[in-house]
Amino acid sequence: MPKQTSRRRRLFLMAGGAAGLFALAIPAGATRARPSPPRPTPVNTAPGMPKWGPDPQPRPPSASRLAAGEYRAYVALAGDYRVVAVDAATRTFMGRGVATDAAQGVAVTPDGSKVYIANTGQYDVLVVDPLTGETRPVHVGPFPRDVAVSPDGRKVYAAVTGGDTGRGGSDIVAVIDPVTDEVVRRIRAGTAPRQVVFSADGRRAYVSHDGGIAVIDTSSDTVVRSIRDRFCPQGIAVDPSGRRLYVAEPPAGRVSVLDTATGRVRGRIPAGDQPWAVDVTPDGTKAYIAQMNDNAVAVVDTASGRVRATIGVGKLPASVAVTPDGSEVWVGNILSGSVSVIDVASGTVIATLSGGTGTKPLDAAPVGIAFGRAPS
Repeated sequence: MPKQTSRRRRLFLMAGGAAGLFALAIPAGATRARPSPPRPTPVNTAPGMPKWGPDPQPRPPSASRLAAGEYRAYVALAGDYRVVAVDAATRTFMGRGVATDAAQGVAVTPDGSKVYIANTGQYDVLVVDPLTGETRPVHVGPFPRDVAVSPDGRKVYAAVTGGDTGRGGSDIVAVIDPVTDEVVRRIRAGTAPRQVVFSADGRRAYVSHDGGIAVIDTSSDTVVRSIRDRFCPQGIAVDPSGRRLYVAEPPAGRVSVLDTATGRVRGRIPAGDQPWAVDVTPDGTKAYIAQMNDNAVAVVDTASGRVRATIGVGKLPASVAVTPDGSEVWVGNILSGSVSVIDVASGTVIATLSGGTGTKPLDAAPVGIAFGRAPS
């Protein structure tokens, strides 16, 4: 199918990099962001180096991180129109990355052999061979915002967000068969699907959309429960046990904790000004919430549901991802154009990935981060 005409000005992060997402994140009358603690100087590139270029002085990885296994981070730089691969242990960049049209979502198969990219400015998901860099588009529908791979690697779900939340908008989650890389089914999940996550056992998938959360039975690819939420849910995360779903509700300034068995609210976590993204550690003991307008990440003790610490990061954090070994949390800062790396043990920012000093802040806009095994 011929390439669709880009409509960047009608999407998040279009018309001036991150301005679209920034406008949606801060409603009229909202208070201005509170100042955050000074952020570390970028460590992965020297001043004056191109943004997101190769690391001239790689730092040796810690033994504990290497012992967890070799893996990569894939960072969707919507403002820079590419997705880059990063050696997660040494934090070195691997080439110039894959060209995209303001891609926001990225996911990796369990064996690391394929990377799927939601090519948000177009009508497709890109399938990437990380060894060769070859790409192939899979037509899914207008402006896909997110993509997720099931734990067993047998299904890929793409949130087809569409260009509008009203009449004529999209309510589709496209199901891609990773064997053929073709769309085999379309699920009507709710208006303007945003983020997709699978439970650890792969039996359920959860999709945030304009009106709430859709719960999908992955064996039949059907919606088995619709949970209404008038607070515009954005980022979602399911804990390793599969019993709790964490839902970021930016207008309400909180993250709601849902019982996955009943769909009922089990708790509310106050999460500052415009919480946008959330992720949970592999052991399920902590949740990390990106508080966009606070330029900070909240650390939640999941047993008590209380915020135990707040960590200053870059400007307008909108994505958060815990490493597979649970040792670090990577946070994508849209207005800073950087990724803050938080050490879970110490609760401090230990590295900042960007292009050095003096670079334009909207050049990168990292809005999606995924981890996967290094391909062999």
